[in-house]
Amino acid sequence: MCDRFTRPIDVLDLGCGTGRYFWGLRGVGTLTGMDASPAMLEQARHPIHAERLAFAIALVQGDLMTHAFADASFDLVYSIGVLAEHVPLERTLAARVHAWLRPGGRFAFTTVHPASPSVPKTTGRRLAALALAVAPAAATTPLHRRFVTGGRYADERWITSVLADLFTIESLDRFTTDVHLHGRCVARKAA
Repeated sequence: MCDRFTRPIDVLDLGCGTGRYFWGLRGVGTLTGMDASPAMLEQARHPIHAERLAFAIALVQGDLMTHAFADASFDLVYSIGVLAEHVPLERTLAARVHAWLRPGGRFAFTTVHPASPSVPKTTGRRLAALALAVAPAAATTPLHRRFVTGGRYADERWITSVLADLFTIESLDRFTTDVHLHGRCVARKAA
């Protein structure tokens, strides 16, 4: 992701936790790690592979739905294992990230897909999945919103609708870990 930029970038890690992904960044000028947990941020002060980090890190305690950053502060905003897992992926959040990004900036994130084996397979959820598969999309919007639990899970349809008109999706795919079926998205700020 970082290699898509041709100059040092300013990065925001939404829900940075212990800073476990900081070491994977390259070409970074500054990194801001934000998390709601003071205990996680304390661990992020000494992240894994700290010896590899050659950039400034600022840690911020805050709620990503209410914390304010100045417009056009970042080139890259990323979030791994937070959105559509611990925090709903909603249009209001996408609009906040859009404002924080500079022109051409990117928003990269993972989600838990509603088809993940970790998501409870209730009778209602099974019936909804069947209906969503056969009915026209326009007729199933309220059902789909319930299926993704208002953004607590996110499939390709949900991600596309949340990012519409704000971002151009560069990649959107699925991958599996030992715990979940995930969605993975990289989107560029629309002009």
